[in-house]
Amino acid sequence: MADAGDRPDGTVAWREVLAETTARIDAAGLPVAEARWIVEEASGLEPARDGDLDELVTMRGMARHDDLLRRRLDGEPLQYVLGHWAFRTLDLLVDRRVLIPRPETEAVVGHALDEFDRLAVGRSGDVTVADLGTGSGAIGLSVAAERTASRVWCTDSSEDALAVARANLAGLGRPASRVTLAAGSWFDALPDDLRGRLDLLVSNPPYVGAGEHLAPEVVDWEPDAALVPGPDGTEDLEVLVDGAPAWLAPGGALVLELDPRQVESLAARAAAAGLVDVGARPDLAGRDRALVARMPG
Repeated sequence: MADAGDRPDGTVAWREVLAETTARIDAAGLPVAEARWIVEEASGLEPARDGDLDELVTMRGMARHDDLLRRRLDGEPLQYVLGHWAFRTLDLLVDRRVLIPRPETEAVVGHALDEFDRLAVGRSGDVTVADLGTGSGAIGLSVAAERTASRVWCTDSSEDALAVARANLAGLGRPASRVTLAAGSWFDALPDDLRGRLDLLVSNPPYVGAGEHLAPEVVDWEPDAALVPGPDGTEDLEVLVDGAPAWLAPGGALVLELDPRQVESLAARAAAAGLVDVGARPDLAGRDRALVARMPG
């Protein structure tokens, strides 16, 4: 990178570091916008203040920058390199213990909030929500942050994932008082007194089949257990669809993220389980990405 010894006074500005970082990122075939992310993370500069790039680099900042750039050039996903990523209104801590939050899931949260708003009409009490398989907490914490009348359960079978969710919960502020974290596999993590009382059940479960191709950045870095449930990819989705009727309150809703190719079979399964108003909802690219189904009543 830029050598401070190239200048008589031994200094270099972040703008020069950004130029060299951009060249190296581009040469590696990565999006050049990532260079700015790395420089901003290493320097602590405000993203919107271009003039800050004229500030001089510190030794600590350069060491941090070089470590981040090395990791990215080694193929580690940018989100893990930075250690955090934006998701709707939140800035979530993320690392290899959890999936990287994605725009598709942001859209799923939007559909879940549509159901939340339907359920909240004319209600004086809170809407009880469960985010099963919470990972970083992206879904459940977003609901808590964006809807003050929520009581949210965030569960996961992975203690490592729950540790990340707990760290994100600690940074949530006042909405954190309305969130409970619990360990366990799917419905096993919930207390029995929630049976038949959940208003909204949301999940982004593993839904990739064992033989499906995944990009190296995904398969080499993200937790396999959060991606692949089994040979078909629908195993965990089926558990959630089959179990939902016992836990949902009358009129409550199930919202699941899934692959567009899985919609038809899972919709039929939801209808067979006694759920009604079963339908698909799109992601930001217009592809069917969420299955929404409701309890009668």
